[in-house]
Amino acid sequence: MAAYTTIDDPTLHFQVLTYTGDGESTRALTLPGDTDMAPDLVWIKQRNTTRNQQVNDRVRGTSKVLLADLSDAEDATGGTVKAYGTDGFSVNDSANANEDSGTYVAWCWKANGSGSSNTTGTINTTATSANTTSGFSISTYTGTGSAATIGHGLGAVPDVVIVKGRTIAASWRMYHSANNNTDYMTLSTTDYVVTSGSNWNDTTPTSTVFSLGTDAAINGSYNYLAYAWTSIQGFSKFGGYTGNGNADGPYIHLGFKPAFLICKRKDSGGVNNWKATDHKRDPHNMVRATMNLDSNGAEGAEDHVDFLANGFKIRRDGNDINNNGGTYIYLAWAEAPFVNSNGVPCNAR
Repeated sequence: MAAYTTIDDPTLHFQVLTYTGDGESTRALTLPGDTDMAPDLVWIKQRNTTRNQQVNDRVRGTSKVLLADLSDAEDATGGTVKAYGTDGFSVNDSANANEDSGTYVAWCWKANGSGSSNTTGTINTTATSANTTSGFSISTYTGTGSAATIGHGLGAVPDVVIVKGRTIAASWRMYHSANNNTDYMTLSTTDYVVTSGSNWNDTTPTSTVFSLGTDAAINGSYNYLAYAWTSIQGFSKFGGYTGNGNADGPYIHLGFKPAFLICKRKDSGGVNNWKATDHKRDPHNMVRATMNLDSNGAEGAEDHVDFLANGFKIRRDGNDINNNGGTYIYLAWAEAPFVNSNGVPCNAR
């Protein structure tokens, strides 16, 4: 019988760090896990005030940052991360990452270093950094304006692909397996799902490539960034649920205790934010500390979810998280698997 999970220690591949800024020109930060993890994607948000979402990765290097809540092109004059280490990263004295007494959260994923070109697709990537154990890869490429494919390096079919133009002002586009391959969602806005064949070329990703249409937001004569994830049993899961409009909301089985959860309504527009919760900003149920990933606003506190030993349960109603009959997507990464690779149950929350 195959093991329940191949990842007994999720902190080898994903960690959440909370910290308070000191205003120094260089601040070295160590990730909190019991085991060292070299982060390759570092997403930073100041919690206590209005500040843009800072998306940094090792593949693009320390001088470049994108803002998850905006469609702006990449700032190539100085990223908020100054260096990537074997067990953490260093930030500069920008208010976006290290304002004196500012409070911050950093969501960190491990890929596989700075990467190298992937030549599997019809467009060769500039670099692809893939962690096939945890199902995460980072790629950079130059678009052509013609339908194409990009090698993602996962060796499994991606459930989520996020693409952002680096040298063009364009919205963040997301493919999610809970939607059709004709659909995309926009990370930087509150919009609902959009149908357009010019994004993923009406083609489901394969174990080697994802497809691009001709939309300039993902495939014009510009440089692009792509993040891809595939579900790994006991570590990550990407799916959908239907709301019931009740404070006793739906339970979603994951097979692990969540460390980080993102939810978004997909069937309605308006103010339905990308809701993000994690186990470090609010380590006790009910998990109330909520960040809107499409906004530069400060962290909010609202009745939201319970993080359980094998999934999560919605604990309020509302259009953005649990409208009766509303349809939602989620992205989740583990604090601990429900059962480890030896079949031993892990501690419940």
